[in-house]
Amino acid sequence: MKHLNIYHKIAAIVGLTFLMSVQSFAQQDPQFTQYMYNMSVINPAYATADEAILNLGGLYRAQWVGIEGAPKTGTFFAHTPINEKIEVGISFVNDNIGDIVQENNIYADFAYVLPVGLDSKLSLGIKAGFTFFDVNFDGFNLQSGNTSTDLAFNENVNKTFPNLGIGAFYFTDNYYIGLSAPNMLSSKHLETENGVRATGVENVHYFLTGGYVFDINQNLKLKPAFMAKSVKGAPLALDITANVLINEKLEAGLGYRLDDAISGLIGFRISPELKIGYAYDFTTNNLGSYNSGSHEIFILFDVDLFGFKGGYDRSPRFF
Repeated sequence: MKHLNIYHKIAAIVGLTFLMSVQSFAQQDPQFTQYMYNMSVINPAYATADEAILNLGGLYRAQWVGIEGAPKTGTFFAHTPINEKIEVGISFVNDNIGDIVQENNIYADFAYVLPVGLDSKLSLGIKAGFTFFDVNFDGFNLQSGNTSTDLAFNENVNKTFPNLGIGAFYFTDNYYIGLSAPNMLSSKHLETENGVRATGVENVHYFLTGGYVFDINQNLKLKPAFMAKSVKGAPLALDITANVLINEKLEAGLGYRLDDAISGLIGFRISPELKIGYAYDFTTNNLGSYNSGSHEIFILFDVDLFGFKGGYDRSPRFF
């Protein structure tokens, strides 16, 4: 592993400022620009109510490109309804900071869907699983002196934490709103050593999401959406996006993350079963001078398990 020089390579600054301090503070969960297509990871109650369809999705995000050691995040989910009221799935998140900090979250998801109107449904969900947290300081050198002189860098960390998440998701064919806390159990990652308090605490994160599909005409739809994320000890994170969908195939839009970034998004439905997308974030905070932005790609794939709904007659997944 490369030695990290504080003045010329700021991987340590990027990674460990999220995790260490002389005071305990909250660690932020990974952020996503295309959150509307990554809902299973955020909210266990996310539901499609599209029986016999297995929904698969993957997303990869490279944040703050140009800063060595900047975060990279990968997610994967799979879920399917098993009857009119029950949906099940799995979700996985890998968060990598400078190849020093690795956090893997693996969950099983369960959602119970209730009809609450002619065209609306309320889904209540729970996720349960484990967080695998690893910190590897092998080869990590400060500019002057050895890491052994700093007790915070003395030992590698390898821990496993159980976790639970809950959520609610209200949806119709045209809009949705969701509220969730995907990590209900707080966990302390780094302990006090020899009187030096170096801790990283993951507190409960709360997500509020919503979106609407406006039919402008037969070939054009407007899709505004938002996501608000809150955690104790960190400022509110708010994402607002607006996409246009043309001929139910090409999608493009803009996004804004409060005090953080401006985004451009584009997606293309290759077939009724397959959709791909890309987003670019231009950093507007004080890190903007040190990176060339963030990149994010996703892929969604729907598998018709029994061949009942194939072809272009099936309604596309808008969110």
